[in-house]
Amino acid sequence: MQTLLSAQRDAEEDRTMTAYDDQNIFAKILRDEIPSMRVYEDDDTLCFMDIMPRADGHCLVIPKTPCRNVLDASDAQLAAVMATVKKVANAAMAGLEADGITIQQFNEAPGGQEVFHLHFHILPRHEGVSLRAPGQMGDMEQIKAISEKISAAL
Repeated sequence: MQTLLSAQRDAEEDRTMTAYDDQNIFAKILRDEIPSMRVYEDDDTLCFMDIMPRADGHCLVIPKTPCRNVLDASDAQLAAVMATVKKVANAAMAGLEADGITIQQFNEAPGGQEVFHLHFHILPRHEGVSLRAPGQMGDMEQIKAISEKISAAL
């Protein structure tokens, strides 16, 4: 009979054995195989606009190195990504005159993750304005104009 501890260990091994898929959409963005509206980039991270924004200024921060999510990210990947999240969130607050910021991050499919490359959502918020429903394409000209405001505040 399997003990709780051995079941947990087996589950952890299953999770860590899931290979990174280098054909995911964010890996393709990193290789410039798919276009993106880049807001900020450094040696370790990339921030680009979400094309299905739930809020004006909705952008994503990813590490440039492979990892599926927080569960398999290195401390260095997490530190680099969080530094960029903070930098861009502050720029979004200033550039868009936002009242607040929502940061979202999902891990594995049951946790809401859809793209299996570590990413953080930055959603600038304005008092009294609800998030839009997920999965709706945004207006590319509007997204571009908003991205320029965030970039200018960096």
